[in-house]
Amino acid sequence: MDSKDYLPYILDAIPYPIVFVDTIHTIRYLNRRAKYHYYQERGYQDLIGKSIFDCHSEISKKKLDEVLTRFKNHGQEQFLTVSPRNERVYISPVRDEKGRLLGYFERFEANFTKA
Repeated sequence: MDSKDYLPYILDAIPYPIVFVDTIHTIRYLNRRAKYHYYQERGYQDLIGKSIFDCHSEISKKKLDEVLTRFKNHGQEQFLTVSPRNERVYISPVRDEKGRLLGYFERFEANFTKA
């Protein structure tokens, strides 16, 4: 198996949703957890190839546009919000070997607090 063939399995092993979106906000990839979150829990269907804005609020749309502008200016990972499940949501740029922006991905992280 070629090393690139492992990538979907690696991404599916991550227990949080990962959504890759290109520079025109089109969803290009959902890992297994993201598919479950958006398809089973939130009731969306067939998001691959659709705009990320189809499943985000107007406030989120504005934030995503602002973050994409920062990424185009060589910005790094950005904290976006805390989800209703108390997960921190980050957006990270994805660049090719020449540093060109290909898109971004959302990643969710458990937000553990001490009692």
